[in-house]
Amino acid sequence: MTAQSLGGREVAARLRADAAATAATMTAGGITPRLAVVVATRDESAAWYVRTLSTAAARLGIEADVRELSPDASAAEIWAVLAALSADEAVHGAVLQAPVPPGLALAELASAIGPGKDVDGANPLSLGRVLAGLPAFAPATAQAVLELLDYHNVELDGRRAVVVGRSLVVGKPVSLLLLARNATVTVCHSHTADLADVTRSADVLVVAAGRPGLITAAHVKPGAVVVDVGTNAAADGSLIGDVEAASVAGVAAGLSPVPGGVGPVTTARLLLNAVTAAATSGANPG
Repeated sequence: MTAQSLGGREVAARLRADAAATAATMTAGGITPRLAVVVATRDESAAWYVRTLSTAAARLGIEADVRELSPDASAAEIWAVLAALSADEAVHGAVLQAPVPPGLALAELASAIGPGKDVDGANPLSLGRVLAGLPAFAPATAQAVLELLDYHNVELDGRRAVVVGRSLVVGKPVSLLLLARNATVTVCHSHTADLADVTRSADVLVVAAGRPGLITAAHVKPGAVVVDVGTNAAADGSLIGDVEAASVAGVAAGLSPVPGGVGPVTTARLLLNAVTAAATSGANPG
């Protein structure tokens, strides 16, 4: 068996096309979608991502407003900027780029972003609304996992899903999205006993632990679908996931590649969320 590659580039292209079409309609009507990105770090990978996001936004007709703060900015300073952007009617979406200054909590700071403009689902209130089945933006990476599975026609209803990782960015929200699609969901973490025994029960395995090569063929049920959300730097500078792809590809029915899987879909989904927020400005997010 050789796993089908669950590539994300075509999925991302479709999402970008949707975003561009809606943005063009809005701009023709006199409103240009505007996404604000607040940065309080000098992290090189974060800077690269923000540049990539800004370039992609411009291509889709979205105005990107990047606010650079000091990497030593206080919680009060960051909160004030986010609150002002959230109150600004010309801003339709706001994102606080990670990492934040040492000692500060991203989720606490993101509470300053109203749910309607919280296009990356960082405000805990947004996660609460997702849990309750109310309109809200889930974190874009969690949404990207579902977009990828849907595009590749992976059935979720009634299937057993296992999520490895319990972060607020991926693990917890993706488990909620899977539950909403009638999957039976188990969440694993660093205290899970006999991880392989649990993951081998999965029809759909989502791995977002931030540990390169954590999941091997021994962790995967033959014929399962595996989504690798991990992005880890290898010794040679390349990007690798949390899944040992070479071994898992011989067992799984489908495996998302790293890079080229969840990553491009996440960026495209975030930009589509920003356009959606602009189109539904004044209404509940959807």
